[in-house]
Amino acid sequence: MQTTLLLSLLILNFVHVLAFPSIAIEAAHHAARDTQPETKRCPFSNSQSGQKDKRLLGVIGSPGFDAASQRIDVSGSHAFVPPNFAAGEVRGPCPGLNALANHNYLPHNGWASLTQYVEATNRVFGMGIDLATFLSTYSLVIDGNPLGIPPGWSMGGPVPGLGGGLLSGLLGQPKGLTGSHNKQETDASPTHGDLYAFNGNNYDVQLPFFTALYDLQKTAAVPNYNLDVLFQHRQNRLDHSKATNPNFFYGPFTGILISAATHTFIYRFMANKSAEHPEGILDKETLKSFFGITGPEGNLVANSGQERIPENWYRRAIGDEYTIPFLSIDIIKLNLAVPDGVRLGGNTGTPNSFVGLNLGELTGGVYNAGNILQGNNAQCLAYQAAQQAAPDILKGSGLLADITRALGLLNKVLNPIISQLACPKLEKIDREQFNQFPGFRRSGGTSGGVKI
Repeated sequence: MQTTLLLSLLILNFVHVLAFPSIAIEAAHHAARDTQPETKRCPFSNSQSGQKDKRLLGVIGSPGFDAASQRIDVSGSHAFVPPNFAAGEVRGPCPGLNALANHNYLPHNGWASLTQYVEATNRVFGMGIDLATFLSTYSLVIDGNPLGIPPGWSMGGPVPGLGGGLLSGLLGQPKGLTGSHNKQETDASPTHGDLYAFNGNNYDVQLPFFTALYDLQKTAAVPNYNLDVLFQHRQNRLDHSKATNPNFFYGPFTGILISAATHTFIYRFMANKSAEHPEGILDKETLKSFFGITGPEGNLVANSGQERIPENWYRRAIGDEYTIPFLSIDIIKLNLAVPDGVRLGGNTGTPNSFVGLNLGELTGGVYNAGNILQGNNAQCLAYQAAQQAAPDILKGSGLLADITRALGLLNKVLNPIISQLACPKLEKIDREQFNQFPGFRRSGGTSGGVKI
């Protein structure tokens, strides 16, 4: 009862969709809107906004179901085609993006523009424009080429002939999502290996980790990999990484936000919706399909880059998009269920040597162990930490104007989120503390505290 009341009070702070005033984002919004039926095209109308607010508060339990608008086409131009790795096509650590490329909702080579990512994730999965825009913009600045024409990024590693744009040769090739570990991707992933645990392979599904998730519903009468199951899996994955990976590292943005989101996204975006189950059921075969897994139970096979959208699969209801407010509520639930999810730190060179960071020292007293689970504090720390990441594409370039442009693009999407969450002012994160962890040092390290 207290938890329900807490969630209801918290959501009042951010129930409205955040606005991002940029040409690229507006284009993505219109493109996404144009894929929806005429009668469903008013996501920001007073009635639909009120309905969404009530749903967030738990007043309305069902999002509804409309088969015609929710069914996703996987035939014709959207039929499954596996990637041609020999030709330089790439896939990466995000199963949803891999599936979108395999079905030609994103370019098949694995490189796409900001607007293409926003439009495709909204159209196929029902990701909110606000959340899709933040994630795509962050990926663009950190992993891609924010100064290209058009600006874009790779869902995997570098794509031959793409990414450098006008700056090719001056700043080097963008690293893509695969090269973003400890800046975006993180250890203790639901199904991928930690960065230094599988000879640097942090992008392929590791069958033991998928099987561990799969077996959580092994004997269930009606298997459903819902949030409760995924919360349990998150705790298990954290425990496993700490116990086995001497280089385990868990930072504020990658851990509190991205690691949490990768777990909630599995159910929120992959569950198959129906009239009987409008919230969706994520059964074994659907889970296997989205992760590129084949074979019978007991003899599963992981197929790199083979993620696919199942036949007869239905997305989230139109008007029930998974926005930043929805994600915020899920992260609050997750943190209450798995408090280890906000315990930052890492192993110090041997398994089971985890040392937790002193949040007070890390943040100049703004956050501490006593208040990090209160309200939006955990998410505030995560988003504020994200502002301090230096874009890969501009790292060491010395081009102040270009750095300013890239950081300005990132701040344009971050500042409204931080404001909407009513975050306390955070002057500095003492990133020097991260250098005690070999997993962080090996992935690039830092020179010390960075002013926001």
